[in-house]
Amino acid sequence: MPRTLDPKKHAVKRDAFIDVGQGLIQTKGYENFTVQDVLDELGASKGAFYHYFGSKLDLLEAVVDRMADAVEATWADPMTRPGLSAQQRLETVFALTAQWKNARRELVLAILDAWMSDHNAIVREKFRQLVARRMTRLLVAILRQGAADGDFTTTDPEATAQVIVGLVQGTQEWAGELFVARQDGRISYEEVVRSFDAYSEAFERIVGLPPKSVHLVTEETLRLWFE
Repeated sequence: MPRTLDPKKHAVKRDAFIDVGQGLIQTKGYENFTVQDVLDELGASKGAFYHYFGSKLDLLEAVVDRMADAVEATWADPMTRPGLSAQQRLETVFALTAQWKNARRELVLAILDAWMSDHNAIVREKFRQLVARRMTRLLVAILRQGAADGDFTTTDPEATAQVIVGLVQGTQEWAGELFVARQDGRISYEEVVRSFDAYSEAFERIVGLPPKSVHLVTEETLRLWFE
């Protein structure tokens, strides 16, 4: 008789591997730890690891997925809170996302280091698609409210959401390059600020908001990462 898998036990064991993988990524860096390091931390066998993950790269993907889940969970309050305008929901979602990342700066930096490696292009593309799906749903809801309230000029929330997701993802990749350039001393903090101002300006034009009316990246966040 085939063995029946207990979903709860399966999830708990898998989460333990993800916990250890996340810790090793943060302390040693993705490129510098091995599957054996994970096994040693848990006292587990290779068979146990490969029951849940096909490779070390799959473990990285699971860590990133968990991070995405945690960030998305922060969106629930601003998206359900009564009385908020579409712009307020939007700015709060972006602020909460930044706060989550700011509070886990070392982990985010470690993921960024792995993220920029050519070896991890497949995971990077999978994550781009995952984020695109989640953000598109969120933005469609916000854009519909903004259009209905007369705050946004967009006439096609679904298509506009896809355009904004492309802008956000491009900006995230650009931010990673700016971070490296700033660390190397190749650009000034003022140049970083101008870059993010251009991002906000582009967003304002897409949805039809007045100039300087939206704040998608706070000064606190910029100083934490780039000053």
